Amino acid sequence: MSSKSAPRKPAATLHPRNRHQGRYDFKTLGKLQPELLEYLIPGKDHNLTLDFTNPAAVKALNRALLQHHYGVQDWDIPAGYLCPPVPGRADYVHALADLIGESHDGQIPRGPKLVGLDIGTGANLIYPLIGNRDYGWRFVGTDIDAPALSNARRIVAANPSLAEQIELRLQRDNEKLLHNIVGTGERFDFTLCNPPFYTDAEAARQANKRKWRNLEEQHGKQLSPHQSFGGQANELYCSGGEIGFLGRLVKESSAFATSVFWFSSLVSKGANLDELQQQLRELGARDIRVVPMTQGLKHSRMLAWTFLDKKQRRAWRKARWS
Repeated sequence: MSSKSAPRKPAATLHPRNRHQGRYDFKTLGKLQPELLEYLIPGKDHNLTLDFTNPAAVKALNRALLQHHYGVQDWDIPAGYLCPPVPGRADYVHALADLIGESHDGQIPRGPKLVGLDIGTGANLIYPLIGNRDYGWRFVGTDIDAPALSNARRIVAANPSLAEQIELRLQRDNEKLLHNIVGTGERFDFTLCNPPFYTDAEAARQANKRKWRNLEEQHGKQLSPHQSFGGQANELYCSGGEIGFLGRLVKESSAFATSVFWFSSLVSKGANLDELQQQLRELGARDIRVVPMTQGLKHSRMLAWTFLDKKQRRAWRKARWS
């Protein structure tokens, strides 16, 4: 078993294949989504920027980015759901693609032969949209939230080319992540997950207050919150918080050791890594990777692991990726 950490990338650097380099081109994006222009405000450098304190503005930006860079039409999420930052989510997909490519003699396998499992795909469906458009991979997205999956199905229906590329499954047991989802004999080349971070509603509320205070400091004035930053309960918190959720995922993954090549998840709190890696070693993981990712002031990392030995990995590649 090996455990490796990738070299830390320079601060604020997106992955080289990330489509979202540099400043947002609001002129081009505004032509696709005219409502976006309503949310532009003067920035400190006298250039126009987006009012990122307004959830409607962030949603309009996402809609424009997904249409411009990925050809996704009619993207939307219901009020109260998390609106993910597209560039950061894309970085996770590209980091995972690099890992898969490393496992395939340096060549990233593309096309529908590869199938990913997005655990907690949510109403936004962001990882399958990016992964399919950039690499041609197929996806199964899962969630415990039926209304969220209904919205994800609406996005797929609005983009007919995705009908055969993205499948959505409801997890009916709130305590399970892989059980009831991964069928007998079913194979996934990778999993993705962005776990809930907080332990309870109060912790989430306090974090929301801190975000507003930070924004006020950045703007140098008191702001009038339009609303909270959003997020359903299951998106924001769970029993045990991030470490509790990922501990369950790690434990369950061992029951599907030969069903998945690379398991992976985002880990927001770096202090959780040692405990998770120790659990994986005890469960017999053959390879464990930690890949740091940085977007602006936000630091995160991808934790990935496999239970397959080298012989099993060679057989998998030959059967599915060649």
